[in-house]
Amino acid sequence: MGISGTAQAADINVAKNAGFESGLANWTCSAGSGATVSSPVHGGASALKATPAGQDNAKCTQTVSVKPNSTYTLSAWVQGGYTYLGASGTGTTDVSTWTPDSAGWKQLSTTFTTGGSTTSVTVYTHGWYGQTPYFADDVSVFGPDGGGGGDPDPVVPATPAGLAVGSVTSSSVALSWSTVTGATGYNLYQNGAKVQSVSGASATATGLNASTSYSFQVSATNAAGESAKSSAVTGTTSASGGGGGGTVPKHAVTGYWQNFNNGATVQKISDVPANYDIIAVSFADATGTPGGVTFNLDSAGLGGYTVAQFKADVAAKKAAGKSVIISIGGQNGTVTINDATSATNFANSVYALMQEYGFNGVDIDLENGLNATYMTQALRSLSSKAGSGLVITMAPQTIDMQSTSNEYFKTALNIKDILTVVNMQYYNSGSMLGCDGKVYSQGSVDFLTALACIQLEGGLTPAQVGLGLPASTSGAGSGYVSPTIVNNALDCLARGTNCGSFKPSRTYPSLRGAMTWSTNWDAKSGNAWSNAVGPHVHGLP
Repeated sequence: MGISGTAQAADINVAKNAGFESGLANWTCSAGSGATVSSPVHGGASALKATPAGQDNAKCTQTVSVKPNSTYTLSAWVQGGYTYLGASGTGTTDVSTWTPDSAGWKQLSTTFTTGGSTTSVTVYTHGWYGQTPYFADDVSVFGPDGGGGGDPDPVVPATPAGLAVGSVTSSSVALSWSTVTGATGYNLYQNGAKVQSVSGASATATGLNASTSYSFQVSATNAAGESAKSSAVTGTTSASGGGGGGTVPKHAVTGYWQNFNNGATVQKISDVPANYDIIAVSFADATGTPGGVTFNLDSAGLGGYTVAQFKADVAAKKAAGKSVIISIGGQNGTVTINDATSATNFANSVYALMQEYGFNGVDIDLENGLNATYMTQALRSLSSKAGSGLVITMAPQTIDMQSTSNEYFKTALNIKDILTVVNMQYYNSGSMLGCDGKVYSQGSVDFLTALACIQLEGGLTPAQVGLGLPASTSGAGSGYVSPTIVNNALDCLARGTNCGSFKPSRTYPSLRGAMTWSTNWDAKSGNAWSNAVGPHVHGLP
């Protein structure tokens, strides 16, 4: 947390024990809610962990000495549950800022000006009632010295030790190292060139070639500078497996293809319009083996569509640069992956379907919940078999992506290095919180953009976020919006234009695109959805 003014030679961080290296010295936390922990930390060896309980929101405060008529910048690095940062008793306008759940360290920052007779200000953090604990570290109250001084200036951190290679895939290498006291960040070097800056003591190098060796080093950083690079380690990617081969464009449209007749237009895979880049075959069926799935083409319901023609159509779509994947779940899906055995069975059976039918990957649409630990295990096992061409999509409901502590969100973050896109279902939903803490109801641009913002700021890359909407009013019980609303939301997120009352603090030009249920309901409406949304997605920056 920090307070800062217009930078002058005398400006300092007037917060004491700003990194919680001396326990809770200089800090007071309500109802015994605060403690210091050694992990996770943003810098140094300690951080604050504060746990809301009952009617207590885990408020931790410090009174700092300030100079009258001066401007300060207040900042802090936070993660975990909902976290608020603010200042009171400023003598002018008190300030605060906040963030919803964050899986990684995120900096909050705001400014305030002291009144003409103000010599002390109370700065604080707090969580929210009934929510998960939050963590805070490296508080900064930067501005003119109010007479109380501050913590000593940082020194350049030591060189990280213990750099080691963890799990590898055909396109990624996971690395970890020992935390360095006084470091606020780390730089990862690949073959001598800096490729990443991270706040914690781990990173995953992605976008690598299969069966290739890479040299990695890491350095530690803080406000004083950067350490020397560590000793190098070598990481070698695995060989690429068969079955994958999906080529997903920068901006993509996903459509679910129905392997059943429910009144929508019956289609063959070859009937799906070219505007669709990813075709999710809906759905796989559970077997009698825990976690196992199979696929049964509904030839009778689809007008005599044969397995041979289906396979040929899948191959033709792939030859045209499309990805065809098998979707697991749906409203009536009964597949459960809740232990190591079912995770293995899932990976083996999905890979077998990829080999038999030519699918490029898998879609996770389990609407009755999932276990992040074992779904992660299952998908990583599948990735090790299929290789770097594997396409993985997810279609969680809105409630599943409200917080990074939810199992769906945790799974997405756990497989971030191999995940293609999360197309959340912005339909059949109640009112939900946006990333600004306000409540939004489905059916508007704001509902789409404010909820997408949670994913975009919660750890997923923009290329891993898509907007899932029904193709027509028949495609869902509620939540249909016109293609114009969909396109406006895409513009708002990618370009900062055509927003509603909510406007994101930044734009996300690499936003992946949009999804619809279903290609069949779209066809029933003359392909009005894909004809409007498809070209718009493909025309994003």
